Amino acid sequence: MRRYSRLFFTPQKSRKKSHKFRFYSRKLLLLLFVGIVALAGCQTLRTANTNVVHLTLWQGVNPPANRDVLDRLVDKFNQTHANIQVESLYAGQQDQQTPKILAAVVGNAPPDLLWYNPTIAGQLVELQALIPLDEQLNNSPVKAEIDPALFESMEYQGKIWSVPFATNNLAVYYRPSLFEAAGITELPRTWEQFREVAKKLTRDTNNDGRIDQYGMFLPLGKGEFTVFTWLPFMWSGGGELVQGDVQEPGGVMLENNASAIAALQFWRNLIDDGSAILSGPERGYETGDLIAGNVAMQVTGPWSLGEFTSSGVDFDVFPIPMNQEPATSIGGENLFLFKTTPEREKAAFTFAEYAMSAEFQTELALGTGYLPINIKSRQDPQYQQFVQEIPPIQVFLDQAKYGRSRPIFPGYNRISDSLGRAIESVLLGQNSPEEALEITQKRLDLIFN
Repeated sequence: MRRYSRLFFTPQKSRKKSHKFRFYSRKLLLLLFVGIVALAGCQTLRTANTNVVHLTLWQGVNPPANRDVLDRLVDKFNQTHANIQVESLYAGQQDQQTPKILAAVVGNAPPDLLWYNPTIAGQLVELQALIPLDEQLNNSPVKAEIDPALFESMEYQGKIWSVPFATNNLAVYYRPSLFEAAGITELPRTWEQFREVAKKLTRDTNNDGRIDQYGMFLPLGKGEFTVFTWLPFMWSGGGELVQGDVQEPGGVMLENNASAIAALQFWRNLIDDGSAILSGPERGYETGDLIAGNVAMQVTGPWSLGEFTSSGVDFDVFPIPMNQEPATSIGGENLFLFKTTPEREKAAFTFAEYAMSAEFQTELALGTGYLPINIKSRQDPQYQQFVQEIPPIQVFLDQAKYGRSRPIFPGYNRISDSLGRAIESVLLGQNSPEEALEITQKRLDLIFN
């Protein structure tokens, strides 16, 4: 079994009902707007009669230990930039952030910087909320240091709308000691092997007649994390979400999509076998059950390395098992810069340059397990030593070449939401994969056509 004991380096229907619905909807939007304006008002007070530019960064970095690493890096920036001060504000997990972001944009009170996954880009561009970054990035030496594979997540309709903050992909974390106790000597590489291994890892370890250890942990919910985690299984069978230009909705391809059906059925088979447990609703990112030994395997990313390393439990990582070909989801978050004032937009890009620098990226990677977006950072001797001491990182680095990015056109959020509902209904046994995808396809056809 493997224990990686080195701690991460962290340098510190009636009209009446309709009226009632609109009333409460407006009331909710008003409350959100008032809160956002209050924050903006505080910022205005801070910047009055001073040459210091105060910026706000909304982020949802998780777990809290990773958030601490970011806060220390922001503090370092503030200490070395007397005329720019950035306040990092935790805005909740990404599904929780979306209504806040949209309310802020509609209310003309957005943050200066937003940490968010690239899939929101098209929606914010459509709202004319962002500044294009082509000119500033072209004039910055840091552009040449960005991993070229990440530009797909930055570009929409021929312009660059965000810059990478950190990157990652998905793999399967597992507990080697539990594999050994179950007599498993080889890691699963295919779906069939994975299913059999999950069965063997589902056990009554204390002989009380009840299962207390399950083979696999699956995310329950219709949120983006569930979709993000499921997509590699569809891609592994050669499936696609859309046809034609991936930057436009085109034709959504879910009904009669053999790879999507197979991927949903595979997850459902794990439930039917009794070898998988579901997370709490929209909490599929939590790793407590795997750390506690209640489950033996879970799909997550390098952001979880800090939790596992500090926990002291044995763990390792292997690539997501494949159906026809290897696949994983390219994840990570980008920084979006909102339209504010020329002075604040310039200051915001100064911080974005810092976040993309080799220094920042190395420190962030050592502290959190995120993969650096900066090529120089990956070549840094300190980071290379870190990879040697935490071998699971190499799994994520090696499989990045099989990674796929999610579309970033404005309609992706509709696809994701509908697909998330389909996944949830199948996991809960409410629909078969074919039924769930047929319902999803009809819903999306109404939206896009």
